[in-house]
Amino acid sequence: MTMKPKAKKFRIRRTGALSSAARAGDVVHDPVEAPAAPTPAQQQPHDLAPAPPQGEVETPQEVATDADIDAVRREGLTGRQLRMARRVAQKHGLAPTSDFDAVRLLRAKGIDPFQRSNMLQLVVPNEGEEPANDTVQLPQTVPSEGNTLPSTDFAMASNERASEIIKIQRDIAKRRRRKMILLFSRLSFFVFLPTIFAAYYFYIIATPLYATKSEFIIQQAESAGATGLGSMFGSSQLATVQDSIAVQGYLTSREAMQRLDEDLGFKAHFARDEIDAIQRLDVDASDEQAYKLYKRNVKIGYDPTEGIVKMEVIAADPQTSEQWARTLISYAEARVDSITQRVREDQMKGARESFEEALEERDAALDRLVEIQRTIETIDPLTEVATINSQVAQRQTELQEKELQLQALLDNAQPNAARVEGVRADIRRLQALITSLRTQLTVASTDGVSLATKNAELRRAEIDLQTRDGLLQGALQQMETARIEANRQVRYLSLGVTPTAPDEAGYPRKFENTILAFIIFAGIYLMVSLTASILREQVTS
Repeated sequence: MTMKPKAKKFRIRRTGALSSAARAGDVVHDPVEAPAAPTPAQQQPHDLAPAPPQGEVETPQEVATDADIDAVRREGLTGRQLRMARRVAQKHGLAPTSDFDAVRLLRAKGIDPFQRSNMLQLVVPNEGEEPANDTVQLPQTVPSEGNTLPSTDFAMASNERASEIIKIQRDIAKRRRRKMILLFSRLSFFVFLPTIFAAYYFYIIATPLYATKSEFIIQQAESAGATGLGSMFGSSQLATVQDSIAVQGYLTSREAMQRLDEDLGFKAHFARDEIDAIQRLDVDASDEQAYKLYKRNVKIGYDPTEGIVKMEVIAADPQTSEQWARTLISYAEARVDSITQRVREDQMKGARESFEEALEERDAALDRLVEIQRTIETIDPLTEVATINSQVAQRQTELQEKELQLQALLDNAQPNAARVEGVRADIRRLQALITSLRTQLTVASTDGVSLATKNAELRRAEIDLQTRDGLLQGALQQMETARIEANRQVRYLSLGVTPTAPDEAGYPRKFENTILAFIIFAGIYLMVSLTASILREQVTS
């Protein structure tokens, strides 16, 4: 429906029955001043002659103008067309008193107020072709034959139009009611009814489930000698973030589900008759079906900012839920210990093998030293060499004294021959003794090995023994360091929230699930209805 135009009339000169009949025939014109009280001429039947007009008599030109305006009114133009006519009249410099007068003035000047420019008018026809008639055929004024002066017939036409308008309004209201009823029916069938079924299931049928919540962190043993960045990162959650993620993945894996089923009967618990049909697990259900149910009932979350692993275990009774939670925590602790077990074993194995090898080599070096000492028949060849060297030095001192004594005797004019010969004999004996002592150091003895060779072998054996002792000490220190590092690699779980059996069921969340079901059904209906409307519009366009 279109709204009635709101333009005012600035020239109203009609009075009497003629003006009343004219105003009665105006249905869609602008609101005007309140009409005068109905005259006896308006109340009389249509077959009687109207009363003579009272007041000033209009000129024939004004009467013709009013007749044209009334003819325009009877065309039933819409408000949009009337506004368009007023704009066109203002564009052409006209001054109409109303929208109907604007239509009249434009038609008097030969201008169609409802003619629009068409894009096809811009296309130039080819040679030899006649231009197409693209003129838009809008409602035109139908010239009336005979007398065009106002009469009381206008009142009858206005009443008929008013009844038609009321009929149209009633039809529109009826269609609106029918559409609203259809819309409510569709909403009831596709949205409200499924929501009621969902609420009935959550409040009446669904089996109550109990949730046991727990929190734990994975810690690492701190090293007493760690300093700097090692101590800073070793005490933070960054050192155990990989272990926490590994534990989270393990607890949500099929392996953990199968182990829990073997130990505590996970499948049998959800296959009982007390469980509702939707949540119940078949007796001969496969591991894949059980794993889907396991992922819904065992929820593991990891907070990387705090390093806390949060676990929620859901079961049909609180005691079972608590038992499952404690068992899964023990599984997690065993898995964390097994993650670092290989690293610790590798570190200790390499350090232990190095220590054992150094110990064997040190024992072999010590055996070689003892064998050399036993072969040369002396415990310390160095002492024997030192003794011989001291004897050689002493004999050389005596030799020097004898040589001085001999020189003193020879300095006499008549030396005593016997004394000179005795001194010379002593010098020869000392030289022979010194030569013999030096020969013992360099010349091989009866066993074929000289004292210097024996001394060199003994020195080499002693140096080898000292080297092996140093390597043994290094291997021992390395094994101790590996032991400390292996102890530092140990991970263990610390419970922040101990699993405790709940006293009330935590699932299903009745109100929240009902609201969620309503939102889901409403969203699906909205998407389907929008899609259908778009497709219908594309098909009909």
